[in-house]
Amino acid sequence: MTDIAALLGSDADSLLNHTCQGVPRDSVHLPGPDFIDRVMADSDRSPAVLRNMQSLFNHGRMAGTGYLSLLPVDQGIEHSAGASFAPNPRYFDPANIVELALEGGCNGVASTLGVLSSVARRYAHKIPMILKLNHNETLSYPAIYDQTLFADVEQAHDMGCVAVGATIYFGSHESRRQIMEISEAFERAHQLGMVTVLWAYLRNPAFKQEGADYHVSADLTSQANHMAATLKADIVKQKLPENNGGYRAVGFGHTHDKVYSELTTDHPIDLARYQVANCFMGRAGLINSGGGSKGHSDLGEAVRTAVINKRAGGMGLISGRKAFQKSMPEGVELLHAVQDVYLAKEVTVA
Repeated sequence: MTDIAALLGSDADSLLNHTCQGVPRDSVHLPGPDFIDRVMADSDRSPAVLRNMQSLFNHGRMAGTGYLSLLPVDQGIEHSAGASFAPNPRYFDPANIVELALEGGCNGVASTLGVLSSVARRYAHKIPMILKLNHNETLSYPAIYDQTLFADVEQAHDMGCVAVGATIYFGSHESRRQIMEISEAFERAHQLGMVTVLWAYLRNPAFKQEGADYHVSADLTSQANHMAATLKADIVKQKLPENNGGYRAVGFGHTHDKVYSELTTDHPIDLARYQVANCFMGRAGLINSGGGSKGHSDLGEAVRTAVINKRAGGMGLISGRKAFQKSMPEGVELLHAVQDVYLAKEVTVA
C-alpha cells in the first residue's frame, strides 16, 4: 500500500485529522457499497441506469467500495493530440489508453467518440466506457472557447457505453445553449439506461481578478455543481477548490455571508465539503479532477487531491494527464496510489 502520510509530507496531520464543522459529516450522503440502494434508489433513475452505475462501482481495484477511479483521455481534442501524446506517443493508439485503464485498476475509461468506437468491440465487455459527447477544440483561430457536440447519445448506447459525459462552461456567453443541449442529451441517456457525468467547469475572463483565479473558487465551483445536479448529472466532475470568495471578488451574482463565516473555512477539506454540499449533499457523486502533469510532483499531488476528496465526502478522482503522460508502469503506479487512498480504512471522512 502507498505510504500516504509520507507523500502528504508536512500537510499530513492537517489533512488526515481535520474535522469539518460547517457542513458536518452526518449531513452528507456518503459513498459506500450500498450507495445505490441507500441514495440513488430514491430517484427516478430506471433499473438500467442503476445497473450501469453498479457496473462502474463493481469494476477495478476499488470494486465494491462505492468509490470511483476514472481515466479520462479527451485531451487529444481539448489540448491537441501533439500536446497530449508527444510525451508518450504510445497513447496515439486508442487501445493503449484502454489498456492503461485496465492495468491501472480503474473503474472505467472516458474518452472521445473516435477513441472508444475504434476499439469498442475489443473492450466494451472488459471495462465500463464513458463517451464524452462534447469538446472544445483548439485548431480554430482565433481561439473559440465553446463546447461543441461531437457525438450523440445513441452512438454511445450502440457501442456499449455505460455512461455519457459532457462539459458545460458555466458563466460563459455560450453556457445557456450548452445547458439546453446537455439537458436534452442527459434525459435521452437516462431513457436508454446510461449514467450521466458532467464536467461542471467555469469559463469567464471576469473570474480572474487582481492576480487571483476564481475559476477554482469554492463558492463559484459549488454553484456550478448545484446546476450540474439540477441537470440530473449522476456524477459531477469538478476541479479541487484553491480559493474562495469568487462572488465577492467578481462583484456579481448572489451569495450569503454564512457561506464564508460558517459553512467554509480556509481548510481545503472544508472547501471541498462545500462542493459536495452543492451536489445535493452528495446525492450526485463529486469526483475531482487530477489536473495537468508537472513531472516529479505528480504522485504527491494526486494523493493529496484524493485525500481531500475522500475526507470531504467525494466519490473519487478522475486522473488523466498525470497518468498517460508517463510510461505505462509509472502511470499505473500513480493510479494505484490514488486508489490506495480510497482503500485505506485509516483515511476517514472528516
